[in-house]
Amino acid sequence: MWSFRRTSKLCALSSLLQTHFSLPRIMPTELMNSNDFTEFRLFGGKSNLGLFVSRSSKPFCSSPNTLATTLDAHLIENEDNNDTDNDAEDSDGENDFEVIEPIEKDEILIQNAETILGFLRGFGSNGVEAKRRLEESGVPASPELVAEVLSRVRNDWEAAFTFFLWAGKQPGYVHSFREYHTMISILGKMRKFDTAWSLIDEMKGGRSGPSLVTPQTLLIMIRRYCAAHDVGKAVGTFYAFKRYGFKAGVEEFQDLLSALCRYKNVRDAEHLLFCNESVFPIDMKSLNIVLNGWCNVMVNLRQAKRFWWDMGKRGVTRDVYCYGSMISCYSKAGSLRDVLKLFNQMKELGIDPDRKVYNAVIYALAKGKCMKEALSLVKAMEERGCVPNTVTYNSLIRPLCKARRVDDARAVFDEMLKRGLSPSDRTYHAFFAISRTAEEVFEFLEKMKDTGSGPTTDTYIMLIRKFCRWRQHENVFKLWDGMVVNGPSPDRSSYIVLIHGLFLNGKLNDAYRYYLEMKEKGFLPEPKTDEMIKAWVSGQETVKHQMLELKGMKGDQCPSKTSDTSSAIGLKRDFLRQPETIRVTRERGFSFR
Repeated sequence: MWSFRRTSKLCALSSLLQTHFSLPRIMPTELMNSNDFTEFRLFGGKSNLGLFVSRSSKPFCSSPNTLATTLDAHLIENEDNNDTDNDAEDSDGENDFEVIEPIEKDEILIQNAETILGFLRGFGSNGVEAKRRLEESGVPASPELVAEVLSRVRNDWEAAFTFFLWAGKQPGYVHSFREYHTMISILGKMRKFDTAWSLIDEMKGGRSGPSLVTPQTLLIMIRRYCAAHDVGKAVGTFYAFKRYGFKAGVEEFQDLLSALCRYKNVRDAEHLLFCNESVFPIDMKSLNIVLNGWCNVMVNLRQAKRFWWDMGKRGVTRDVYCYGSMISCYSKAGSLRDVLKLFNQMKELGIDPDRKVYNAVIYALAKGKCMKEALSLVKAMEERGCVPNTVTYNSLIRPLCKARRVDDARAVFDEMLKRGLSPSDRTYHAFFAISRTAEEVFEFLEKMKDTGSGPTTDTYIMLIRKFCRWRQHENVFKLWDGMVVNGPSPDRSSYIVLIHGLFLNGKLNDAYRYYLEMKEKGFLPEPKTDEMIKAWVSGQETVKHQMLELKGMKGDQCPSKTSDTSSAIGLKRDFLRQPETIRVTRERGFSFR
């Protein structure tokens, strides 16, 4: 059985080599004898990456068949997520476009931002004091300051909203639509939709003033409703376009489909697509949005194949984006044979692969321990005008890390830096996953900060889990404090991971303290978290009640010396008969005593 699978995979590889590298036909037996895939070493001593990567300066693929008008940023805004493993958690749109990226930071801006953030820390426990200190701060408001502060406190909606209202009252400053969009996004993420709509009404400016509401404003609300899986409200907001004087055309409908798919409402998106065919004619872009949802968001191979064949039945001529989505889905599912089959089919149909397709195939080859072929494809990719990007290198680094080939992964990482590419958070997450000491973790964390790619909330969550498993509580609190001070501020997922880790490691009082802090900020705990904490609190109250009863009973009694002696002896005898035991509860690798 093993031999058959290996032979079939090698047949596909030989076909790949013939069609893309212009090599003579290689039989599977020859390929098996010539390359030992399980023992192949990527680098021998010095890095050989320079041999297959040329120093081309072309920024884009130069394929003549690039269909740029067929699909826009809806399908490629999270390219890193689409071209790599799908093991990352949904971030709930934390890095959406509407969160303003701070401009160049000068010393005065940094100082003012730190002053404001100092007032806002601990807002949940003393909001009145924070408001008073803001009013007395004397810090001038500016668009740059608002952008910086909101980006740092975006997970604490009360603090963010208080600061937003304060800034809007400062002389010489007026909110633009960008600041409104950021605040609306923060409110929507925390499900404060009524407050978000009140800001939109404020943006309308009344009868005399100009309206700041744009189609993008409503799209933010649509995305937030989709993130909350409230499809009805999302569709209702789409139909509100006309009420605000905007046209709800095909492009706006495709924005709705994209938002639904992005937050895993793909079935609803497909239903809307076909039910509204008479109003919004189905085109290739709409089909690609839904196909991408099944392939790269849900990674549901069964539904993706069904939709793929439905497109064929409709007589749709599949383009490079269709193939890119399906190849990416097969790649994530670990089906190397199907990846190569579709890849060769593209060549036969005269469809030139784009960078996304190359990245997916490279990842599938590297994941299938065919590293030599993956490197050859990187070389062929660049020769054909597609310059490797960060995702390309991640497609090599992640499988190497999972295979524990740390030296080779570091060599690829160094080559990426030499080419001037910025590592993404996923690049570092691959190294964090295989780190075995705290020193290694903090070494990569410093590199991550130096390259400007984080750390993100997902990074902190990953490392807090790791240090909780290692029972290194000091490092857990060190990371948490860094998250609070440097941003982004902790969100609901961060609190849940921290509370679980502390609770299961016996840090019960600390877990309870963060549980109360979490509820003060308006985050709803998971049912399991709530159950754990409430059970512990109930037990604590029972013990206190029993202790008070015991003290009351002792106060009512006036024992003699003889009774004291006998009782002491009795306690000793009981202790000898029933020696002290330590009860241990284990769950998911944690223990507490």
